[in-house]
Amino acid sequence: MNILCAYNANIDSIVHVDCEELTRMLEVHDNIPEKMNDPTGSISSVSDFLAGLVICMRDGTGAEWLIHDSNVFEWLKETFLERSFMRMGGNMGIMSNVLSELGATKVIPNVASLTELQASFFSRKAILHPYKGKLYNSSDLEHILHSGGSWQELIHFVFDFKKGDTFILSGKRISVPRENRFIATYDPLNFRLYMDEHFREYSLEHAEEMDGAIVSGYHMLQEDLDDGDYKTRVDESLAQLIDWKKKRADLHLHVEMGHFSSENIASYAFSTLSPVVDRIGMNEDELAILARVNDMDPKPILGMDPVAIAEAAIVLCNDHGLCRMLVHTREFVLSVSCMDEDDPELIIQAMDFGVKCAAAFACSGKLSDRDELLDMAGGIRESDPGKAASIRLAKHMEEEWNCSGVCGIYNSYQVTIVPTRICDEPVSTVGLGDTISAAIFLRELELNS
Repeated sequence: MNILCAYNANIDSIVHVDCEELTRMLEVHDNIPEKMNDPTGSISSVSDFLAGLVICMRDGTGAEWLIHDSNVFEWLKETFLERSFMRMGGNMGIMSNVLSELGATKVIPNVASLTELQASFFSRKAILHPYKGKLYNSSDLEHILHSGGSWQELIHFVFDFKKGDTFILSGKRISVPRENRFIATYDPLNFRLYMDEHFREYSLEHAEEMDGAIVSGYHMLQEDLDDGDYKTRVDESLAQLIDWKKKRADLHLHVEMGHFSSENIASYAFSTLSPVVDRIGMNEDELAILARVNDMDPKPILGMDPVAIAEAAIVLCNDHGLCRMLVHTREFVLSVSCMDEDDPELIIQAMDFGVKCAAAFACSGKLSDRDELLDMAGGIRESDPGKAASIRLAKHMEEEWNCSGVCGIYNSYQVTIVPTRICDEPVSTVGLGDTISAAIFLRELELNS
């Protein structure tokens, strides 16, 4: 399977907060309490960064603040980068690696800032980068970039803290009530849904050779872009997807949503893309945002009610011209489709494959040989709430079919649901939704080829 991937890849830099070091920093920057009383929600100084971190640690909450001053970004790099754990970040970056490791033939990613360091986090198996008219694997590209790369690093600093951590602020000891993370993000290109010129040219010239495209990154758009609004960026992306479809009408286009900072952007991206793409994937939180915007109650969706999730997915599809939606939650994965020709058994097989790959990844922290992953997943238990959700949804179907899993007709749409598999002691939980979606996407391409 040959697959295009766009748009967002970055570097995640994971830092475990050193509370003694934090206390020393707070002593030097004595304006932190004032900053905390009137938080900016963004980072233009070291004091802004410290205020955001301390607020999250004090409350046990998570947040992501954007870095607007490159000098602060340089300070964070000098202070934390060498001791951090770095990994691939960004939905598209993660999904492209999943596709490559699970057996895709050729994976072509859009990379906003193709540095030597960024290239080092891409899979060595099937990923090929278009650059100056040629395709390079990640290893070869690293050497080329080392001698002439001029891009900037796009780094999301993820500051992890745990329950019971303590630090001192203005003479008062503060204890962290629960584990969470504060993310300080410098990513001026992905926030604009940047399209690399080499990728743009290659994707248009070779779209007819591709079997599918998986696209994400719209959730990173901001309402206050300096060089145009978010609608312009979404519209430019839509034009690119339409151009691909003109080259190959049966190119399967999957869009993966994310956690939007703005309901306006979420609504515009969803409604604009729905009539053109083949499927949109999201988790229950992202579905709840779209449901609320479209005057539906988000509470049962957030409560993981499978009937409410199916109903919301069907309403959104019907109202916005989308035919297929995939909703992945911790306990189950649910698909709705308006296509009579979709084979529910193939959909169940693909969903089961995605669930197993994600479970094995959670337990091992890596994507290995496909057979090894499936063998490992066989020993991981199915989610009990997921099985209960499947039974509940089956009872509400107007017509239940004889499949290897739960499938049937609900509100005139074909609906399938598969329980997830739960790793009791996960090594990694980052990117599980992306892993499920990418694995399902790949397996469906294979089964339908």
